[in-house]
Amino acid sequence: MKTIEKIVYMSTKGQITLPMAWRRKIGTSAVRIRESNGDRLEILPVDLKNDEETGWVSIFDSKEKRPTTNDVLKFLQKNKEGRNTKKKK
Repeated sequence: MKTIEKIVYMSTKGQITLPMAWRRKIGTSAVRIRESNGDRLEILPVDLKNDEETGWVSIFDSKEKRPTTNDVLKFLQKNKEGRNTKKKK
């Protein structure tokens, strides 16, 4: 497989823009970035329809107060109970 390399610059806020050709090729608006071998960053496409983790991304990346573990457990329990008590048609 051919390796394509391009230099991109970070904004003052640490943001980068992926080239349009790459964004079209991966076919998603979400990517996972991970550190590899201590000196590399890998950018991997995320399938939003099948990735269980993406629903929590906005919560944990928010600058607002993050929920505690108990807050998350209460939320999940409340939603589980609501699903179990709904009448079936």
